[in-house]
Amino acid sequence: MPGTMTTLAEIAQQRRNRLIGIGLMCLTVLFFACLDTTAKYLGEMMDPMQVAWARYTSAFVLTLFIFNPVSHPGLMKTRRPVLQVVRGVLLVSSTVLNFLALRWLQLDEALSIIFTFPFIVAIASGPILGEWLGWRRWCAIGVGFCGVLLITRPGYGGFNHAALIQLTSVICYGLYAVITRVVSRTDSNETSLFYNHLVGALIMLPVIPFVWQTPQSWTIAALMLGTGVLGSIGHFCLIAGHKLAPAAVLSPFIYTQLIWVVILGYLVFGQVPTPLTLAGASIVIGSGLYLLYRERQVGKTVTSGTVIE
Repeated sequence: MPGTMTTLAEIAQQRRNRLIGIGLMCLTVLFFACLDTTAKYLGEMMDPMQVAWARYTSAFVLTLFIFNPVSHPGLMKTRRPVLQVVRGVLLVSSTVLNFLALRWLQLDEALSIIFTFPFIVAIASGPILGEWLGWRRWCAIGVGFCGVLLITRPGYGGFNHAALIQLTSVICYGLYAVITRVVSRTDSNETSLFYNHLVGALIMLPVIPFVWQTPQSWTIAALMLGTGVLGSIGHFCLIAGHKLAPAAVLSPFIYTQLIWVVILGYLVFGQVPTPLTLAGASIVIGSGLYLLYRERQVGKTVTSGTVIE
């Protein structure tokens, strides 16, 4: 009986952890939606490079108050220094491209393209992690990209360079995510987060003299600072959520970000998503959810060289 009571208590605790993890994931996408909205707003009055500089510099300074080499002596110790730098470069590249694309794309259009992220990760996982895909997943990826074509509408006046920039941003982020899975085997989440902000701040520092524009008001300056705060809190919630619940449980809730960007896009910019954008987003989300379903069916861990059907 005591053993049964313990088991029931453990199951109840796991359920609570999953619910808390889901709540943290919902907070994560809310903060990221606010970050994109703020970046788009700032991008209309200053260079996106300056917005990216503000995002990483303020995030790095904020991180130093919480995680720093003094309070955490082993924070900068990494067994994969080259990969940590590569991760940082990919992430800052993704951010800059995303902020640049937001100059022309509506928030819902940009996010719908971002939802192709699971496809990029699935494709890159083969050569990098040895997690090769089977025909069912390739079909899901193909259907998902059809949804992207419905959003961008090439050849019908809907496709522009901003959509290509955003897709390139997603590719960078997908590669970043796959490499993150590699370094997570040896480095802590805190170490990886520290290097994210450090590399981003160092890369953007020499760029800022060429694009700097003095903020027009203290409100604008506060919004610039807020990009780093929103990004840091969002990533903190993301890390905390994944410590409490499996990725397969949390991932579907990423798509709730579309609700927030539609609301914020309307309130801040007066933008209303087109029916074709919503239809394309639905196809992309459906394909992404199918990939998650296959992940749960086959198993969360895959041995090297295994084909995932």
